Amino acid sequence: MTTLPSGFARARRWLRDHPLAFDATLAFCVLIAMICGSFADPGKGGHGPTFGTRTPEAFSVLLMVLAASALVLRRRHSMAALAVTGGLTATEYIFMDPPAPVVMSTVIALYTVASRTDRPTTWRVGLLTMGILTMAAMVFGSTPWYSQENLGVFAWTGMASAAGDAVRSRRAFVDAIRERAERAERTREEEARRRVAEERLRIARDLHDVVAHHIALVNVQAGVAAHVMDKRPDQAKEALAHVRDASRSALNELRVTVGLLRQSGDPEAPTEPAPGLAVLDELVDTFRNAGLPVEVAGADRGPGLPAAVDLAAYRVIQEALTNVRKHAGAGARAEVSVVRVGTTAEITVLDNGRGSAAGRPGAESTPDGGGHGLLGMRERVTALGGALTAGPRYGGGFRVHAILPLEARTGEPEQPGPAAATGERR
Repeated sequence: MTTLPSGFARARRWLRDHPLAFDATLAFCVLIAMICGSFADPGKGGHGPTFGTRTPEAFSVLLMVLAASALVLRRRHSMAALAVTGGLTATEYIFMDPPAPVVMSTVIALYTVASRTDRPTTWRVGLLTMGILTMAAMVFGSTPWYSQENLGVFAWTGMASAAGDAVRSRRAFVDAIRERAERAERTREEEARRRVAEERLRIARDLHDVVAHHIALVNVQAGVAAHVMDKRPDQAKEALAHVRDASRSALNELRVTVGLLRQSGDPEAPTEPAPGLAVLDELVDTFRNAGLPVEVAGADRGPGLPAAVDLAAYRVIQEALTNVRKHAGAGARAEVSVVRVGTTAEITVLDNGRGSAAGRPGAESTPDGGGHGLLGMRERVTALGGALTAGPRYGGGFRVHAILPLEARTGEPEQPGPAAATGERR
């Protein structure tokens, strides 16, 4: 069953969608009101208006019909509608006595002009309309100039101007609020897209670190196994065991990283913690098993290391040792150091390899290279507000040095750290 409020709401929506029909209905209602008012005698004796004592003239009825017809186009041609209704009202005051209430149409037209133009225009047009109609009523009417009918013309036209200006101001206020809300929504969407892009970049760096590290170890151990399979089967079995361990570790880390892409309702969400310096010994052992001697000169694992910094330090060491194993050449040795200096943690990875810097992925000496290792490390460190330098060492070898703040300052520009003074190329 349709309720009365819902019926009014539907009618209001229909009239809003069909403004011409609304204006035609309004014009018809104004015409009925003007004709009914024309049967009232203002009552010159001071006893108030009386109905049924007079009948409107045909000329007055014609003016009322024309004035109501002008209101049908009040939205499209508001100034023209005001000019027509104002002229017809002035004509009624000049030629008819007592005049019919044609001024009702002028009040509606003046309200429309005030609600659809700016305030200075409203003041100018309103004062002009009030002045012309009030003077016409005072000068050409048979009643005294101070009669309530003449003052009523001035009051009604003034209230129409004020009401239209108030409606216009409220519409502007509501539009401004709506525009601010839409702009805030767009800003939130842009922020969400930016965060998604940053998260994708972070996940891509993690995938690169995991895949590059473990696949390099698998490749080395598989090569060893193939080389000694016939002559030293025991060493081949040991190499294959390292391949199995490296592949299992790679799968576990990939499961954790890809698990970040799961939806909140997906089953079997990963619960394994992200790798960090707590498993540095296991990381170093994988390289030692692959034939790369690694010495841990210092490993500060004290409390209070933020999770983001802990993960970044682990990834930097992992990628740096992977590059040593792949590019430093035979007989290379590596040294890892993690030292806390004040409010920063310094990670250093050195090697004495004889491989050229051109073999290092991401090195600036190879702009055409396809590697992203050092580039990914630098992006990861810079994202936390730290600094990273990487380049050949004097006398041979390569050096990677990262400075990470213990309190991540995401988005700060990269500042040169103490390592920048050692002569490495950034």
